[in-house]
Amino acid sequence: MTLDKIRLERIIWRSRRGLLEMDLILERFLSKHLNSLSEEELLVYDNFLLLSDNEFLDLVMERAEPQELAELHLLQKIRNS
Repeated sequence: MTLDKIRLERIIWRSRRGLLEMDLILERFLSKHLNSLSEEELLVYDNFLLLSDNEFLDLVMERAEPQELAELHLLQKIRNS
């Protein structure tokens, strides 16, 4: 999927977090996968971005479990980036 420039910039901007560790993880993930994410994955990612930094980090670091299978799949991409 090709993202329009405004949506791409918005996702990148919202991915800047208050925790350096999250910034590094998400930067790697986005550079590797942003342009190939499906619409469903983008919606899941948008929902992740609504979480607090610590809640999101807990999911990424496997200290918390996702609610949906689609969340787990995207988390695996993030973790493996």
